[in-house]
Parts: sequence; structure tokens; C-alpha cells
Amino acid sequence: MSFKDKQVLITGGAGFIGSNLAMKLVQDGAKVTILDSMLPEYGGNLFNLTLIKDKAVINFSDMRDNNSLSYLVKGKDYIFNLAGQVSHQDSMVNPFLDLDINVKAQLSLLEACRCQSPSAVIVYTSTRQFYGTPEYLPVDERHPINPPDVNGINKLAAEQYHQLYSKVYGLPTVSLRLTNTYGPRQLIKNARQGFIGWFVNRAILGEKIQLFGTGEQIRDFTYVDDVVEALCLAAITPKCYGQYYNLGGEKANLKEIADMLVKYSGKGIVELIPFPEERKKIDIGDFYGSYQKFHNDTGWEPQVGLEKGLRLMIDYYKKYKESYLEG
Repeated sequence: MSFKDKQVLITGGAGFIGSNLAMKLVQDGAKVTILDSMLPEYGGNLFNLTLIKDKAVINFSDMRDNNSLSYLVKGKDYIFNLAGQVSHQDSMVNPFLDLDINVKAQLSLLEACRCQSPSAVIVYTSTRQFYGTPEYLPVDERHPINPPDVNGINKLAAEQYHQLYSKVYGLPTVSLRLTNTYGPRQLIKNARQGFIGWFVNRAILGEKIQLFGTGEQIRDFTYVDDVVEALCLAAITPKCYGQYYNLGGEKANLKEIADMLVKYSGKGIVELIPFPEERKKIDIGDFYGSYQKFHNDTGWEPQVGLEKGLRLMIDYYKKYKESYLEG
């Protein structure tokens, strides 16, 4: 696939997935504009853009700024809509901020595109979170929706707005429901971008990786390069427009993940602790999804296995940990 000379906007482009995507698109010859509000604790890190800082336009603005959005979407061929609040715990503590970022700002982007750039392909990073506790495994797109927290409700609303604007206004939108994405440039100084980043933090610092319950809860994991590939395929495949898809990857339980990180880092220990009551209320048990629908429409399959991916992640943070643990 080639994005050579295409005008691309990446919202949340200084964050984890956005920065990896930006590097891929710059390498492909795209003319990339990055929008990021750099809100504290949300994962935006200028170090993520070190390799392309002179090859992309970086705009420090907020998606809640309608004037800025109207300007930035003009003339774009592709818009990768990755900006959002992803912490489930934070959404329960500050639900109105989550609403602003994950719903109002998303609607603002869609309105800006409807008015200023109706032909731009919009790829939205949705989440498997709003399925809630699985009724069957693997979870496919026909599975009932039952969001377990505020974040899940708001991400579902945003996805539905993308679907609505495709159906009613003809905007070419695609939603990818991501599972546990991991890899270099992920936020690791806290657990706001998922538990793997925090497990890596504990491992490279030689601290305890604490697992709730037995640690045998199963999840599926997707390496960031595979997610980037999926985003690009979704953007250039007209059959995907107006659709939503699960992504997914290799399955493992949490203890297996923690043990691998301790092994590859050469530090840390794994400790089992009782489930905190506030976490038990929103825990979904085992979860892994089916990406068969997306595979059927694009041919996508994850290429990076867990052992290789976790090793690459540990190696990256051993080398650059100061740029991710400070501030």
C-alpha cells in the first residue's frame, strides 16, 4: 500500500499508536499533519516523534477547539482519528471529562469533516471494552454490547456517530475495535494506557508486577506494528467504509505476560494479590476476540507474536526509559 503524497491528519499523533502510525506514513511519503493537545497523563510524548520531527507538521491543539479542527481537516485525503481518553478508571472518576473528549470532540471532528472535507476517509480507533463480560468466546461483531464503565459507553457513542455520519452524510468512516495493543512508545509511567505498559514499568525497574486474583485471566494482544498495518488497510479498502471491525491477536493469560516480561528484562518479580473491590466490579473475566470479519475484507493477520513483541518492547524501554518515566 502507498500513501505517497497523500494529505494525512493524525489526531492524537504524539501518543502511542499515533506516533508509530505517523512514522510509517512519513516513510511511505505521505504529507503528515499531527494534532495533539499534549494533555498531561494522556500519553502524548514529543520523544515519540524524534525520528520524524522535521518531516511532519505538528499542531498543538485540542479536538474540542472547533475552529482549529475546521482548519486542520481541509484538503485531507485520510484522517486517522486516534485522539481520546482511554483510561477506564479515570472515566469513572471524571465522567464529564471523558464525555467531552470521547464524545463531544469526536462529534466536532465529524461535523468539521462534513462541512470542510466530506471525501476524507476517517479511520476511528474504537475499543473492545464496550462488549463487557463475554457471553461467548471468541467475541465477534455480533456479540451483544454491554459497556462496563463510562469509558465504554462514551467510546460506543463515538463509534456510532462515525457510523451515522457514514450512513446519513456519506462520509467514508471505518471503526476498528482495538484490543490490548502494546509495543514501543506506549505510556508506561502509569497504567492509563493499559496494564502492559505498567507491567513493563515494573519489570525494567525491578519492582513487583502485581496480578489480581490468580493471574489466569485470558486476553488477546496486538503488537503496535500490526495495528498500524490494520489502520492503513482500513483506510485504503473501500469495502471497509461504513463498517466496524474487531482486531485481535495472540492469546495469553496475565501471569504468562508478566513472567515473560520478568524473563526478558532480567528484573522484577510477579506477585498475586486479592482483587480490589472497585476493580472486581468492572472486571470482565476472560476476553479474546475474532478478527475474521476484518481478515475477510482486507486479508489482515497479525504478524508479530507475543514473545517477539514483548522482547522488542523491553529492549526499547531499556534503551529509552528516561524519556518515558520522567515528567
